[in-house]
Amino acid sequence: MIKVCAVSLNDWDWGLLQGKPFINRLYFGLLKPKMKILGSDIAGRIEAVGPNVTRFKPGDAVYGDLSGAWGGFAEYVSAPETSLVLKPADMTFEDAAAIPQAAMLAVQGLRDKGRIQPGQKLLINGAGGGVGTFGVQIAKTYGVEVTGVDRPEKLDMLRSVGFDRVIDYTRVDFTRMGQRFDLILDVKTNRSVFDYTRALNPNGIYVTVGGALGRVFLALVLGPVISMISNKKIRIVGLKPNKNLPYLNELFEAGKVKPVIDGLYALSAVPEALRYFGTAQHRGKIVITIGAPPQFRP
Repeated sequence: MIKVCAVSLNDWDWGLLQGKPFINRLYFGLLKPKMKILGSDIAGRIEAVGPNVTRFKPGDAVYGDLSGAWGGFAEYVSAPETSLVLKPADMTFEDAAAIPQAAMLAVQGLRDKGRIQPGQKLLINGAGGGVGTFGVQIAKTYGVEVTGVDRPEKLDMLRSVGFDRVIDYTRVDFTRMGQRFDLILDVKTNRSVFDYTRALNPNGIYVTVGGALGRVFLALVLGPVISMISNKKIRIVGLKPNKNLPYLNELFEAGKVKPVIDGLYALSAVPEALRYFGTAQHRGKIVITIGAPPQFRP
């Protein structure tokens, strides 16, 4: 049992709240949600452990992704020990809550599927949310040139977190501007897979971590065909929750990754925070603080 100190919002929360796409209703409740309490990315202190728990003890500060069980928008939540890692002492609970799902999608998209290499040119589409703001910082550890695509009001923030170039998607179509990239990490998946491949260099890799379900499905179906007729690869991230959290701890402690947090909301303001999330105007991660004054970095 964990006393929750902070929890962040994810696309999963928004999708389950809305019951969209419809496939969510098939899994999580056709007419009403089976999940009464959303919230998966939690950080807090362990209050009690079961008899078979060996990795943690009461008082430990932990964080992790509880996707599939959820329950994080609450003062207490139960979780299996396999969903948690110890929080570094110099990482705030708010930082920790911002990390799990978005950072894992970024790591698994760039390293596991994208095979990122030093000196490459990377583009992140939908760069202003959690995945993009983690992705650019991770990519910079490889010495990669990174271009970010998002709405105009986010471009200054993108520059501040390390993007070399930024593109306002309301003015420029990056798939038709003539620039080519070695790797594209797509958070939105709002274009045809053929548009994305047009923006790839020979031997380039396109990786989607989510977005429009129909577009993701087409990427899944057409990817093998595109790979056969060209030397470009289409890959989809099937999230492995919490897999790379120890790696993120190392990057954080080395000062190479710092979560971008948009606001700090109280538990009572979760509805407001979710409405804001639904506008897609947030920068980085929206974080909720619970039960204690927020911890701020020195």
